Amino acid sequence: MNVCKISESTPVEIKPGRTRRMLHTDHLMMVAFDFADGPAAQPDPPHTHPHEQVTYVVEGEVMFFIGEESNRLAPGDMVAVPPDLPHRIQLLTPTARLIDTFTPLRQDFL
Repeated sequence: MNVCKISESTPVEIKPGRTRRMLHTDHLMMVAFDFADGPAAQPDPPHTHPHEQVTYVVEGEVMFFIGEESNRLAPGDMVAVPPDLPHRIQLLTPTARLIDTFTPLRQDFL
């Protein structure tokens, strides 16, 4: 069984105040992102990738930008990001936890 227990896993620091933990199968990846560097005055720079992405907000609030559209997301909200579409977030609270799922796997995260 492929299990990732938060109490037994070491987060990977992306940059100060941001970490990730992940679990994956051969075709699907789930990543828990923890943010402790908010609120942010400006959104993160936009990025793209060839993966389908679905994001679930566990805690905190973010402004989620996809292309020219933006939505304020709170705990329990979800958003789907098509491949190759520019997207970004802006932290609206001091902390946030987002769960992202990707297919295919993000090889750049492995």
